Amino acid sequence: MTSRTPPDDAHPYLRAASAGVRHHTRALAPSDANPPRPADRLHLDVLHTHLTALHQLLDRLAENTQPPHPAAGRHLATAHTRLWQATSEIHSAFHLLPNNTAAEAEASTCHPEQLPEGPPVLTICQRHLAAGHSIRRKTTPTDLRPHTTACVR
Repeated sequence: MTSRTPPDDAHPYLRAASAGVRHHTRALAPSDANPPRPADRLHLDVLHTHLTALHQLLDRLAENTQPPHPAAGRHLATAHTRLWQATSEIHSAFHLLPNNTAAEAEASTCHPEQLPEGPPVLTICQRHLAAGHSIRRKTTPTDLRPHTTACVR
């Protein structure tokens, strides 16, 4: 049995999540004692978890906002789509990072037709697949094309 958090209690959790992301960003800033480090698979897995949670939140906000405020709801739906694109790129980057062994590298290849072997690959691919089903029910392939903006000067 799970308990549901009342909506009024949700905002402190969002603030705490944002504070955690800001703290982690500051911790990754290079300094004399802390040289710059490239992303590793653990970071991308955790970041993918965070983005898919935000993806679900934006989906719910867009659905709830659209009927009374159509224009705002459309903007939230667009943000939902753009966040999916970012989540998809994180998933791709995860699979491009090197592994410790050749056996891990082979096991971590993403095969949508079959489940990968073991965590974290199993969890990131399952999470990504579930989020992908959600976005594909609500968007068209045209909506999912990369968004580009041209600089007009």
